[in-house]
Amino acid sequence: MTLLQVMSDADAGDVRLRTADAAVIGAELNKRGIVFDRWPAASDPAASTEAILTEYDGHIGELNADGRYKHIDVARIHPDDSDPEWPAKAKGAREKFLAEHRHAEDEVRFFVAGRGCFYLHLDGEVLAIVCEGGDLVSVPAGTRHWFDMGSRPDFLAVRFFEEEDGWIGDFTGNTIGERFPTLDELLVA
Repeated sequence: MTLLQVMSDADAGDVRLRTADAAVIGAELNKRGIVFDRWPAASDPAASTEAILTEYDGHIGELNADGRYKHIDVARIHPDDSDPEWPAKAKGAREKFLAEHRHAEDEVRFFVAGRGCFYLHLDGEVLAIVCEGGDLVSVPAGTRHWFDMGSRPDFLAVRFFEEEDGWIGDFTGNTIGERFPTLDELLVA
């Protein structure tokens, strides 16, 4: 379920808004300079990277009409219970981005399938945006945020970068993310 939960940055229990209405989510994020859009669901999320990029070629072209994004790729992580190392790999992937950080360029993600949650730390608020298949979000450059892919990561996302190293985070050292509900907790609330 696509979800927006807005909380005070001083108290995660101070929930100011919780909605699964895509129109309300889009309007609330737009007020704060965050791009949110919906694209059609993929016909085959298990398709190859090339097939995924081809399927979304029109949407990608429209989003990148000015040629700003020089590097567009697909990131996927899917549970593999046959791999005894999967739990450690999943934990490592998840923990990498749970700490608050920012990027020198916009962080643009289109979720083809699965889900993940961006937490944006803005002007006294934390916005938890649970994205799932069909959701596109663009976190503006310099925005303090963190990302949770859940305890059992499973998503496929198209990523857009201006520079090859655009995904590298500048970690703030703030432990704020430890005081807010995880993706798993948001989904059961």
